[in-house]
Amino acid sequence: MPPKGLVDQKRMVETLLSNGIDGIAISPIDAANQVQMIDEAAKVTNVITQDSDAPDSKRLCFVGMDNYKAGRQAGGLVKEALPQGGEVMIFVGRLEQLNSQQRRQGVIDELLGRPEQTSGPGMKFDAADAPLEGGGFKVLGTRTDNFDYAKAKSNAEDAIAGYAELDAMVGLFAYNIPMCLSAVQDAGKLGQIKLISFDEQDGTLKGIQDGHVQGTVSQQPYYYGFESVRILAALARGDKSVLPAGGFFEVPSVVVRKDNVDAFWTELKKLRGDQ
Repeated sequence: MPPKGLVDQKRMVETLLSNGIDGIAISPIDAANQVQMIDEAAKVTNVITQDSDAPDSKRLCFVGMDNYKAGRQAGGLVKEALPQGGEVMIFVGRLEQLNSQQRRQGVIDELLGRPEQTSGPGMKFDAADAPLEGGGFKVLGTRTDNFDYAKAKSNAEDAIAGYAELDAMVGLFAYNIPMCLSAVQDAGKLGQIKLISFDEQDGTLKGIQDGHVQGTVSQQPYYYGFESVRILAALARGDKSVLPAGGFFEVPSVVVRKDNVDAFWTELKKLRGDQ
């Protein structure tokens, strides 16, 4: 988990290669600017991507969900929470990653009632700094925090203070909505501002149980790790039959709401070894 971004991730990969590693599963921080690094690694070992892809690189496959479709699922949760429409702000760690770009676009396209796009080359992305309107919704903007939790909360606080008619917050990374929930609670606006999340942090799941979070889209990261290691182990043994057709091994996303959060959380605790 590179704390200093691109430079750290590159250093880690170089160290692994010098140690003669038999396979690498990587979540590229900035796919467009890491193709050369991934291609160099792919010359000497098996490289796959997980969570976030680098489709222009020579990685062997991508393990993850369709982030654009998952974004549309999150947009669907917003529409459930606000059937008459409303004003929405999006929060994310950084927008350089392909997964965050695709999730964000999925949310926007769903809210604005646009036709579904196909993930991959040719996808159209809206600029992050301009408000967007359609379908009864107004997407006010996208706030980034570069994985700084304090900044994530202050972004939420600023949005609450700056937009009196703010109706919903959508967090694209795991920690975003727990930080938004804290800010909403501090502002005394629980229930007034709807919260829609990604992933399955305990704070998010507890928020769903308590009725403070509308729902979350889980990408089932346990299976990212499981399937990535399964594929890399087989490749290290010389078995290429594990590579998925088209280079994409899909781990389906799961929408978690109040009606299924208890069962989801129980199963998650089993997978994590908490039970």
